[in-house]
Amino acid sequence: MRKATLGAAVAALAIVLSACGGGDDQGSGATATTAAAKQAAEGTVAVASTGLGEVLVDAKGRTLYVFTKDKGDQSVCSGKCAVAWPALTVTGAVTPGTGVEASLLSTSKQANGSSQVTYGGKPLYYFAGDKAPGDTKGQGLNGVWWVVKGDGSLVQSKG
Repeated sequence: MRKATLGAAVAALAIVLSACGGGDDQGSGATATTAAAKQAAEGTVAVASTGLGEVLVDAKGRTLYVFTKDKGDQSVCSGKCAVAWPALTVTGAVTPGTGVEASLLSTSKQANGSSQVTYGGKPLYYFAGDKAPGDTKGQGLNGVWWVVKGDGSLVQSKG
């Protein structure tokens, strides 16, 4: 049953990717609950080496992204977008790990009530298409999703 669910999720991902780059997907403001978001209930943000260089990752080494259509520290990714791009959320404090500038790391209360981790004032996300630590398959998608360096700047190349 788990394999069937995973297969369905992968198929759905191909369909929803286009929802994350066209118009603002503001919808109801509700963020989809996903396994990746649940696993990040508490955590550390650090810098790790990937094929794109030294970028932000979570405690398990999963690459973190920003969405350039967000409005300040408020996410505009909801509905289908949030399924493909789950937010990094915490229920407590987020911890700065190796290479992270603690002054840039914070959280922001979102419209759905979650506490989304931000870096340099930008909400952080996972990409559902990344399956292993160090994957950066979401890099540059639709020209609006980018990985982040430890100094808060975006890596805006496709590698």
